[in-house]
Amino acid sequence: MTKMPQARQDRLVIQELPTEVLVYDLDRDKAHCLNQSSAFIWRQCDGQTTLAEARSRFEAQFKTAADDSMIWLALDQLDKFNLLDGPVKRPAGLSRVSRRAVIQSMGLAAVVAVPLITSIVAPTVQAVNSCAKVGDPCQGNGNCCSGNCVPTGGGICQP
Repeated sequence: MTKMPQARQDRLVIQELPTEVLVYDLDRDKAHCLNQSSAFIWRQCDGQTTLAEARSRFEAQFKTAADDSMIWLALDQLDKFNLLDGPVKRPAGLSRVSRRAVIQSMGLAAVVAVPLITSIVAPTVQAVNSCAKVGDPCQGNGNCCSGNCVPTGGGICQP
């Protein structure tokens, strides 16, 4: 039986929200938003749970049929964004699956359960400090962090 990999926990800031999980990677300065299904699969990554157990739990949680390709889609995304400890060990002969293939195999009714992770690169300290703060002089909205330059007295950044 194929075991789920271990989820990475070190140097991550994790914020659980009602419908998603936000993960900030301190090593790579990237923020990731895991939808409910990706977050659910990530939580199953304990190094002990089998793929079959994870799939069964997924089906119970989301009340939809799922196959191994959906679990592998989530694992591929988690691996791509470095949210697992080490690379995913894929069984011999099993190729990567696309989101499109998973949607086609599940049908449109189950699309809401398709794992999805969106990611952004966080701005560097230099980029954050390159704009004028509230109360600082400004020359138009382009250099105010708030985007609100009030032209009184030469221009002052407002909240």
